[in-house]
Amino acid sequence: MEVNTMSVVVLLEIQVKPEAVNEVKAMLKQILPDTRAYAGCQGIDIYGNLDDTGNLVFYERWESRDHYQKYLAWRTETGAVAQLSAKLTGPPSIRYYDRVNV
Repeated sequence: MEVNTMSVVVLLEIQVKPEAVNEVKAMLKQILPDTRAYAGCQGIDIYGNLDDTGNLVFYERWESRDHYQKYLAWRTETGAVAQLSAKLTGPPSIRYYDRVNV
């Protein structure tokens, strides 16, 4: 799959409470189809840390940072962010990247 050079990569990292890992994974399976269908989403994959099952990294590709921020606002309004945050040990880390042509 060719990635549009205008796209933005978003890395979101969360640390899930040990007792909530399976619940969070089940929740993600339910909500990710809507994420993938959201305007501007070019793809999202979740990676689990081999040494820490509660550490998950979301590798997301969006048309723009603005598209992602609109999506995040929508997830906040629907309560999904609060629902997920309650199962984390701390706030998520969100970082934005542009492709570097080297």
